[in-house]
Amino acid sequence: MKSITIHGLDEEIAKLIKKRAKSEHTSFNKIVKELLGKALGVGGKDKNNRDEFMDLFGIWKDEEEKDFSASIEDLETINPSDWR
Repeated sequence: MKSITIHGLDEEIAKLIKKRAKSEHTSFNKIVKELLGKALGVGGKDKNNRDEFMDLFGIWKDEEEKDFSASIEDLETINPSDWR
């Protein structure tokens, strides 16, 4: 597999790629490869990429995860009387 270096990348483009990588929880490099593939009409998303399932499960923000964990906290404890 080949590697490339891009010199003089526009700062705005770099910021947008970084922002997208962060929002998709992936690397800068992976976003660049995806964009190049799409621009050239080849490839596409990696078939093991979870992004294709985002409409089914999504990603929780930290606060949402804390709220959910708090709401099921009582389910984490085994009550022996439930097993009689």
